[in-house]
Amino acid sequence: MDDEAFSIGIEEEYLLVDPETRALCARPPREFMVKCQNLLGPKVVHEFLQSQVEIGTNVCETIAEAREDLRHLRETVAQCAKDFGMRMIAASTHPWAHWSEQEPVDMERYRILGAEHRTLARRMAICGMHVHAGINDKNLRVDLMGQVTYFMPYLLALSTSSPFWEGHDTGLKAFRPIIIGDLPRSGFPEVFDSWSDWTELLDDLAATGMVMDPSKIWWDIRPSGKHPTLEIRICDICTHIADGLTIAALYQSILAYLFHLRRSNERRRTYRRILLAENKWRAMRYGVEAEMADFGKRKLLAFADLTDELVELLRPFAEDLGCIREVEHARTIARRGTSSDEQLRIFNAALAQGATEHNAQVAVVDWLIEESASTGE
Repeated sequence: MDDEAFSIGIEEEYLLVDPETRALCARPPREFMVKCQNLLGPKVVHEFLQSQVEIGTNVCETIAEAREDLRHLRETVAQCAKDFGMRMIAASTHPWAHWSEQEPVDMERYRILGAEHRTLARRMAICGMHVHAGINDKNLRVDLMGQVTYFMPYLLALSTSSPFWEGHDTGLKAFRPIIIGDLPRSGFPEVFDSWSDWTELLDDLAATGMVMDPSKIWWDIRPSGKHPTLEIRICDICTHIADGLTIAALYQSILAYLFHLRRSNERRRTYRRILLAENKWRAMRYGVEAEMADFGKRKLLAFADLTDELVELLRPFAEDLGCIREVEHARTIARRGTSSDEQLRIFNAALAQGATEHNAQVAVVDWLIEESASTGE
């Protein structure tokens, strides 16, 4: 347990849009994915819908490594999309696309998913960002999972990019968790005493025939079924690449902080799921404009102030990990706003200038196209 370095792997999901209509490309050319995989190999894969594409970085020891890999992946996918007359956007929802008009990918795993979950699966016209952190010690993996959950609403608030759904301003900064939340085995995880406690649950689910595949547990954070990692799944995809790297840096630094406590025979207190879920709801509804509960102080605080406290708490660990610049950027996001905030600003500004709601949403897509392909910071 002394050698935990919390290596990082980032997965991002993108949407493909038509540059003329700005609608989703429900049936992109098959050759698009062929070219992507010729250039990137297994680091780019299909998602459930044909209008989606997923990338994954290498295992990275530092956020600096992840930055270079993620930048290359985004640039390559964006260029491939352009080569086939499409554009890529990094947003968790498209402003007006309807899920019923999208086509699933014709692969066995997705046919099974669609057959089992029906409309719940078909509605997955959403994209997210997942971050894996390498943790070799199995008991440590599940122990940290129970403690990290406290910070998950913070990471969601800093990542929001899904304010629209099927042509409507939802009133939420993150609508994607609503869609994910309709799936079984979603939301915050249970708390486990040990790795054997976790595997006992998996055995019970498999023995009864209810859940044979651990990847069908869609919690906001979970131990990976394939890798020695702890994977956070709560976040929207960040349109700004710098924001996504901040999410990864915060996660890595939080784990290092909690590991430090454990080595000192200390640990963070765990709280009832209903309390954590309330902070998650506030992150979904208000994003960085939220007031969230500090359960230690038993009071609501402005999210920007909570972010300042978190950055200072993590500072020594972020400095050791070499990601203090990315962790500090959380302050900027908390005050500047996220992708959702910018999407809503563009939408409302266009409406104020006399645009129709649809044309105002077209302006949002135009911004998403431009910003998603921009890998400078």
